[in-house]
Amino acid sequence: MACVNTYSVSVMSIMRRTATARKVIGKKVVKGKVYTYEYFTLPLNLYLPKNMVEKWGTEFIVERDEERGVITIKAKKAFEGA
Repeated sequence: MACVNTYSVSVMSIMRRTATARKVIGKKVVKGKVYTYEYFTLPLNLYLPKNMVEKWGTEFIVERDEERGVITIKAKKAFEGA
């Protein structure tokens, strides 16, 4: 899945954009045994818990507050429902 910015809004130094989580599958070899794992990421190398993606889907809104240095991730479904 490709991450696509659909909109960007600047309100008092808060940048808001939509992002799509992408699934990453990794492999690791330990003592000859291959282990596979998966995790989800957003742009800016933000990692998401698997249960968050399972509950809310892959569409998220990322808000960056430049003044406070805070990044907030909200599920798009929850944001639109509020």
